[in-house]
This record gives sequence, C-alpha cells and structure tokens, in this order.
Amino acid sequence: MILETPAQRRELLERSKTVAVVGASNNPMRPSYTVFSYLRTQHRFDIAAINPTIQDIDGVPAYPSLTAYAQAHGAPDIIDVFRKPSEVVPLVTEAIAVGAKAIWFQYGVINEEAIALADKAGLDVVVDRCMKVESARFNGGLSMTGLNSGIITSRRSETHA
Repeated sequence: MILETPAQRRELLERSKTVAVVGASNNPMRPSYTVFSYLRTQHRFDIAAINPTIQDIDGVPAYPSLTAYAQAHGAPDIIDVFRKPSEVVPLVTEAIAVGAKAIWFQYGVINEEAIALADKAGLDVVVDRCMKVESARFNGGLSMTGLNSGIITSRRSETHA
C-alpha cells in the first residue's frame, strides 16, 4: 500500500524495528550519511548500511546487498533507498525476495514501475519523503513546515515577559 498520509507514515515508523539504508555512504557530505547517522543515533531502529563499495560507516558494518544483510539478520522492516530512480526496479525485486515489509524512496527517488511493483507485492511504500525528516517531525523535533520546533522559539518565556 502506498502510504500517503502522515498518520500512515508515523504508524510505519512506530511498528518498525530494523532499517536497511541502501546506498548509505561513509562520506559525511552525502545526504545518505546524514540520514544513516541520524537514524542510528535515535536508538529507535537497528540500522544497517547496504553498499558494496564500503566496509563500514563509523564502525557499523556495511553489507554488499540486501540479500547478504537478510542472510545474516533476516528481512529488514524498512528499506530506505538512496539510489538513482533508474536503478531501483532490481532493488524492489530483491526487497520482495528477501521479505522486506516496506520500502521508503527518499526525495527524488521516483520510479513509477518500481513503486507499482512494490505496491503490488504488498509492501508498504513511501515515495519522495525523507525518513530523517519524517522521524524527527513525528518525534517532536520538527514542525509540519520542517523547522525545528523543539529547541528554539521566538516566543518569550513566561519568566521573561
């Protein structure tokens, strides 16, 4: 099912325990590194990096494929995708084969064939959303506008009024 509402995405995150980040990078300048690191430091999920070109990210082992990860740990609850849209159909096929429950296509990762394939196979599908942003928003770190609402405010406290 394609998850279009915030409530559906929140429920997915709340019931999930494991996340495999496909295309995770060990380069701190890459969005996939930032998202991987953020999700890892939240201690809500067991996070794994899927990337055949690296050994680890900050000491967390990387796996060359979803299949290799699933053989070692079982199917991930969510596959978070940082790949070119043209490369995701085979990834969805692999996700289905390993028994993943959901696939989360990050901003800009839009491939209608892959989305339809995942949906038809019964995976929960999130499209063109950032797992870091959504997770932070649902946990009180960001407002609906994407601004951090929990730390800085323009309102004076009652003691300084």
